[in-house]
Amino acid sequence: MNKLRIGLFSLVFSALLAFGALSGCTSSKDILYFQDIDSFDAHKIEAAYEPVIMKDDKLQIIISGPDKSVISPYNFTLSDEMRGGSSTTQAVVPYLVDSQGFIDMPGLGRIKVEGMRRVDLVNFITGMLTSQGLVKDPVVSVSFLNFRVTVLGEVRNPGTYTVPSERITVLQALGMAGDLLITADRNDILLIRDVDGVQTHYSFDITKSDILNSPYFYMHQNDVIYVPQSATRIAQGTTATGLWSIILSSTTTLITVVTFLISILGRS
Repeated sequence: MNKLRIGLFSLVFSALLAFGALSGCTSSKDILYFQDIDSFDAHKIEAAYEPVIMKDDKLQIIISGPDKSVISPYNFTLSDEMRGGSSTTQAVVPYLVDSQGFIDMPGLGRIKVEGMRRVDLVNFITGMLTSQGLVKDPVVSVSFLNFRVTVLGEVRNPGTYTVPSERITVLQALGMAGDLLITADRNDILLIRDVDGVQTHYSFDITKSDILNSPYFYMHQNDVIYVPQSATRIAQGTTATGLWSIILSSTTTLITVVTFLISILGRS
């Protein structure tokens, strides 16, 4: 009877060892970034990192000048009292780019801003205010309030992140998401980008240095990074699940048989 119990425990232990072996060992070649960095030929990235203004963007436009009474109509503000609070502090109300790519500004009317870079809009508004004599020596500031990127898949903290700056690289985006998991496929990371209303995509291998010279190295607002699970890991997971089911089923059956035999031997 003791031999039967020992045999049963040995079988279960062997099954667990077999399951653990399925996870295998991961080579450093599968997980190290920029493995060819020593032979990397750096050159200036052709694509500018500064993004262009798109529909539904929220723009904070602040106009300053020596005469505060003249510039006040251009800076929409909303106090905390108006928002239901008790403070009298004010927040600048953003301009929303409409579905046609326009914003409406006092004194300047409807401005087509879609496709402009931030600096283009600054220069345009400054020129309009100066040429029309609306504001003397204007200082114009434009910033994005909804510059967001999304990172999905095999990262520690997937999600959508609001970026305080327009300059963010794919490496920084992955860093915000907590970096890649050990199960991630580092050879086929996908970046999805909206270009003039058309969804485009680009795949890159983070174990190589090519991405550092890529026009996709700097992200645009609303870019999406998807990190898939590695094919090896998927295969291991599928195999492990199937084998584990077989082991559980066989072990359960064996336990039932052995328990039955023990009960019979106990009576004899």
